[in-house]
Amino acid sequence: MAEDSDLERTEPASSRRIEKAREEGQVPQSRELQAFLVLFVAVGGIWMMSGWMGQHATHIVREGLSFGRAGAFDARVMQATMASLGWSALLLAAPVFILTFFAAILAPAMLGGLVYSPKALNLNLSRLDPLAGVRRMFSVRSLGELVKAVLKALLIGGVITWVVLHDGASLFAMLQQTPEGGIHHFSTLVLRAAVALLAGLAFIAAIDVPFQLWQYYSGLRMTKEELRQEHKEMEGDPQLKARIRSQQREMARKRMMSEVPKANVVVTNPTHFAVALKYEQGAMAAPQVVAKGINLVAQKIRTLAEENQVPVLEIPPLARALYRHAEIGDQIPSSLYTAVAEVMAYVYQLDQFVADGGRTLQAPVLPAAVAMPDGMDPGAAE
Repeated sequence: MAEDSDLERTEPASSRRIEKAREEGQVPQSRELQAFLVLFVAVGGIWMMSGWMGQHATHIVREGLSFGRAGAFDARVMQATMASLGWSALLLAAPVFILTFFAAILAPAMLGGLVYSPKALNLNLSRLDPLAGVRRMFSVRSLGELVKAVLKALLIGGVITWVVLHDGASLFAMLQQTPEGGIHHFSTLVLRAAVALLAGLAFIAAIDVPFQLWQYYSGLRMTKEELRQEHKEMEGDPQLKARIRSQQREMARKRMMSEVPKANVVVTNPTHFAVALKYEQGAMAAPQVVAKGINLVAQKIRTLAEENQVPVLEIPPLARALYRHAEIGDQIPSSLYTAVAEVMAYVYQLDQFVADGGRTLQAPVLPAAVAMPDGMDPGAAE
């Protein structure tokens, strides 16, 4: 029973599974949403430019219905007139074509984003399998497409019926109107029918979009065995491991650098090593190493300390010893208590001198040498 449950697709698709599907060109799509957006943008564009389009349409109709003797008997004049009117009509429709073009691109991007996948263009012989085709005919997807087709047919038929019943008489009355009046009347009818059609398409799209998303993610569901296998593959990817380790090191370095301004003192070598120490009397049993580094990292620690008025002391033996024998977040080794105590005493005296402004206290003197236990300084033998 446990083996059977591991083979059932009960788990949501992982991010890696969704990414692979996108690489193969599989993204959620809704043709109903696309149809709604295209029609909405087209109707909105026509409505916003109705004044300009109406004037140009009137001019085209007037020129098309007006001709002289030369236009009636000379084929070349007629061809030139038709070409001119065709070009004017193309320019009239160009803004709407451009708007609908971008709307057709926007619709897929709203659900799954724009995807370019050469894999989707590869020949897939499984699509030619007749048995698979029969199964697709009786699938949930086919049933949904059938329902949508029926709804759209009823919608379009209903809009046509409503226009004919409601405005049938006015349609024939346009034959007796002036071109300006006829175009205005006809555009009003078209706009009214388009709004009714848009309302129906919006209803269908509101049903289709959740259905398409559910169907897409249901088709990508995974078994528990697939999840385990994917996890093993990702854990075994050396590039992924290296990237994770790099990110972890970067995050640790940022956390370490954020502690430097809180330190009491930074001990340097002077440029090769840098160790930041922090001590809170009563809260810590001994000073703690909050940051350390060599070369470029040491230089950055030193610069950050100087920017935040943290004392920077050049004591090479102590800096080397602390770097070698103490880790970040650990207290200093007990063998270095005496050496660090001399440094901390100097730092506290320096803080008091600065606070006093040099009026009553003398400037403290940094010890010329600190007491270093044997074997603690890794550079002593060099």
